[in-house]
Amino acid sequence: MQRMTRRGMEWLSEATDDPALRREIWADDPRRPSLVPTGRLFDVLSVEERLGLEMFDRLQRSGMPFGPSVADRKAQRVGFFLGSDSRETFTFYLGRETSSPPPFRYLGDGSAVVVPGPTPLSDDRYQWLRAPTRRPEANPLRPVALATALVASGELLARIDRFDEMYPTPYEAVAALPEETDR
Repeated sequence: MQRMTRRGMEWLSEATDDPALRREIWADDPRRPSLVPTGRLFDVLSVEERLGLEMFDRLQRSGMPFGPSVADRKAQRVGFFLGSDSRETFTFYLGRETSSPPPFRYLGDGSAVVVPGPTPLSDDRYQWLRAPTRRPEANPLRPVALATALVASGELLARIDRFDEMYPTPYEAVAALPEETDR
């Protein structure tokens, strides 16, 4: 769980209709989540939680560029922030990776996302996986990284699910091993 910095809070509040009011609300209650419109300063790629957590880990391990990330524990979704108007680039690179991507929602102009307050507690519904610490720098590789991570993570989870179907218990996995031969 991460917390927003003051500069991150200033950046995120700029996406709202009344940034000063949003900062005042967060000053009074730093745990309070907010509905923030997408498409102004950022878009959000939203995926199922299991896929999103795998994507998050993959992006971190590989050092690929990605911005703030949020988890909604009740809805079991993870959202990845991209620069506004990234849909075309994301869709282009997603199409280069696969013709059948895992399910996702792309939230751009006309949509909104619920974000945690600057300092959520560990049992809050909304959590920052990676909180905004400042205005994210524009990075044209971010939608490419997210498209790649989406497909790779989806393929990995599909393989894991197939293995679990073949071998529902550890005993069945061991029983399927070839017998050792003495040489």
